[in-house]
Parts: sequence; structure tokens; C-alpha cells
Amino acid sequence: MGQPQDSCRRFRMTLSTVPCAGMTWQYVFVDLARSAKHVSHAFGFVGDTMNSFILAAGVFDPASSVLLIWVLLTCGVVAYFSYRRRILRLRLRAIPGIAAIEEAVGRATEQGKPIVFTTGWGGDIQRPTTLAALNLLRFVAGKAASYGCRILFPTHDPVIAEAAKEIIRTAYNEAGHPDQFRDDDVTFVSPSQFGYASGVDGIVSREKPGAIFLLGTFEGEALILAETGNINGALQIAGTDSTIQLSFFIIACDYTLIGEELFTASAYLTDDQRVQSSMYAQDLIRAIVVTLLLLLPILAMFCANLYKEIL
Repeated sequence: MGQPQDSCRRFRMTLSTVPCAGMTWQYVFVDLARSAKHVSHAFGFVGDTMNSFILAAGVFDPASSVLLIWVLLTCGVVAYFSYRRRILRLRLRAIPGIAAIEEAVGRATEQGKPIVFTTGWGGDIQRPTTLAALNLLRFVAGKAASYGCRILFPTHDPVIAEAAKEIIRTAYNEAGHPDQFRDDDVTFVSPSQFGYASGVDGIVSREKPGAIFLLGTFEGEALILAETGNINGALQIAGTDSTIQLSFFIIACDYTLIGEELFTASAYLTDDQRVQSSMYAQDLIRAIVVTLLLLLPILAMFCANLYKEIL
């Protein structure tokens, strides 16, 4: 049986000699050949997709067994700590930055100065760091409202401004001081990065706050804001997941939440056993991974290279 290419070649040689309205069939065949090529690729793609589907549906893939074990192990650890959370009563490691929040609010109250809280220019309302910062804002606003301290919230995003306004208003209402909340304390400054930085610096320089919270996603404005707060003598608590900006916060601020400490702060500030159980599970998984990183090189010395299979 001949190859399809040979048949197409003979068919092309036959049609190329037949005239049609002043042109040869050769051009017609070229168009047909191109169309057939695209159809062939389409059917090939469909065939590969069907093969993958059949493999996933009807055949066990040994290469995915390690991933399945890791998923089951993680789910099992989380479920175990969630079930035993009342019996185990584990304690969380103390983080100085979170423990100093009440100190910062109390310091500003004693000085008769306001608090400045901002979430940075680098994130919108959908970013996890922004949501974590707003969760911390709820706790800070509650403390400020109970102490009768004014809290200022400048931001670069109008959506974040409305969310923060509702959080602070609710905190003052729950504290029984709804008249102390002012709408203009929550300010939409500018969507421009350095316009936002200049606006926040202006607020800090005019109001002379007793405490500043820089929690969220920060970029080039991080050092500008932190240095301005440091010059004005405010107690500063900062936190971000940006490894580039962390060095500036560590130098210029009094306390810094590093990386995931910003996300886990809600477990410290609220006595939510479910969140704490999740933290215990994450720490145990990290301990297992670190143990494997130390154990596998030793096993590799005895010709037992299990890196690809386990990790």
C-alpha cells in the first residue's frame, strides 16, 4: 500500500495540466493541500487530547502516586489537628510585631496623637496581602475605638477605601463611640505610586501620628514611607510579602512581620481554633519536608537516590 504523500504527488501532477478559466488546477490543489494540513493538525490535537483523557480516566499513572500521597498526607494532618484541637491545646510561637500592636495603639492614645494605617501601593482589594492587612485593620480599629484614639487610613484604591471605611465605622459603633468616626479620616490619595507616597508623607508630617502601621503590598514607596515615619518619631509596625522591601522595613521600622507572619496574624489576634489548627498542620508539613531535605542526601551517599520519587 503506497504512502499518502505519493498519492498526493501523483494527484497534483495530474491536476496541474488541466486548465480552468485561464488558470491551472495547481493553485486549486495548493489551497486544498493547505486546508488538509490544518485539518490534519486539528485531528492530531484531538487525538492527543483523547489519549490523555483515556489515560487519566482508565489507567493509573505511577508518576502521580507521589503527588497523591503528599495531598493525602497534607489533608490528613489538617483534619487531625482540626479534630484534636480542643485536646492538644498547642501554643503559638510569639511574634513581637503582633504583640506590639496594643502597645502601639496605647502609645498613640497616651500622646494624644492619631494612628496611620495604610496597605501600600502594590496591591488591590483582591490581593491576599491586602485582605490580611484589612483583617489586621479590624483588630487595630477595635483597639483604637475602645481607647478613643483617632485612626487615619490613606490609600491608593477607592475600593480599599470603602472597605476600610466600613471596617473602622463598625469598630467605633461596636465600641459605643459612633460619633468619633469621621468619613474624611479614610482618604483616597492617588492611584499614582509616588503621588500616593507623597500624600501619605504629607499626612504623617502634618498629623505627627504616634503609631504607623505599614501592612500590605509595598514597592518603591516602602522606604519613603518608613523613613518619614521614623523621622517623625512614630512607633512603626510593618509587614509585607515582598522580599525586596522587607530589608527597608527591618531597618526603618520598630517591628516587622516577615512574609507569612502577615497572613497568620489573624490566628494570633483571634482565638479561632480552625485557623490555629491549620497553622499547626502547616508547621508539621514543613518539619517533614526539612527532615527529607536532610535525610535524602545521606541516603544518596548509599546509592539510594530518591529525590525525584519523593520530591
